[in-house]
Amino acid sequence: MSAQKPVSTPSAPAAIGPYSQAVITPPGAELVFCSGQIALDPSTGELIDGSIKDRTRACLENLAGVLGGAGCSLRDVVKTTIFLTDMGAFAEVNEAYAAFFGGQPPARSTVAVVGLPKGTDVEIEAVAIRPPRR
Repeated sequence: MSAQKPVSTPSAPAAIGPYSQAVITPPGAELVFCSGQIALDPSTGELIDGSIKDRTRACLENLAGVLGGAGCSLRDVVKTTIFLTDMGAFAEVNEAYAAFFGGQPPARSTVAVVGLPKGTDVEIEAVAIRPPRR
C-alpha cells in the first residue's frame, strides 16, 4: 500500500463527499496517469446495461484493471476526475464510488459534460502513485 497522506485543513471547506481535500505523495514515487474509463465490458467492448451505479462500478473496475497493469491498485489513487452528463445522478454515483475508496479517498473533481464516448453517462479518470521499487 502506498504511503500517500490525505490533507484535511479547516482553512478550506470540508469535503462534502467521499474524497480528500488533497493528497501528498511520498518522495520517490512515480505518478501513473490513467485515461478515462467508461462502463465497457472488457470481453465484448460493449457498454454494460443497468443503472448509473452499475456503470460507475464498471468504470472503477476497469480503472482497477488499468492500474493493475501499471503495477498499482485503487489504494494508490491520489486524484480522480468524474465526468457526468447529468449532475442529477451525483448522489448515486457518490454512493457507488464510496464503496471503492473507503476511509481514505483520493482528491476528486466532478465535472458536468454534454456528452461522453459511446453515449454513456459517466467516465472516471485517475492519477495514482507507484511506490518506489527497491
